[in-house]
Amino acid sequence: METTNIPHRICDIDWQNWQAADPATLLFVIQEGRILLIRKKRGLGAGKINGPGGKLEAGETIEACAIRELQEELCITPKNIRYHGDNCFQFIDGYSIHVHVFTATDYDGVITETEEAEPLWADLDAIPYDEMWEDDQYWIPVMLSNQSFTGRYIFDGDRMMDMELVLHSDNAKN
Repeated sequence: METTNIPHRICDIDWQNWQAADPATLLFVIQEGRILLIRKKRGLGAGKINGPGGKLEAGETIEACAIRELQEELCITPKNIRYHGDNCFQFIDGYSIHVHVFTATDYDGVITETEEAEPLWADLDAIPYDEMWEDDQYWIPVMLSNQSFTGRYIFDGDRMMDMELVLHSDNAKN
């Protein structure tokens, strides 16, 4: 399959004018030294472990999207939501997605497996990065340290070709 003329290096993309095909969210519940993850059953990253999340719907705010996706995927409503940063993904096949990252410290409801996701808790010192997208090992520890960030990544399918992770001096701690 022939790929488009998408650059394979971060420095070759005009990130100031880059626009993703899809805006999306991830929302991680973090409690008692553990993080709530999912094994995706369908869609981008099916079979991988990731955080609950998905694409923004028309007229929806980024935060409302994060809440809705957690409700749809795990049947819970997050509490004490906090924004941490964003990740811009460019795939060399032309697809692109801009993911806004949130955490929550609590939730209402009962965590339930759905057609979209199988829930699983992981200890913060034993996150299964080997079953996740390759970029997660770089930015999740930054998120867990309450540092705000912007990540840029180029992927060829599941393989990360290049990346840049910028930590912001405006520390996200409350």
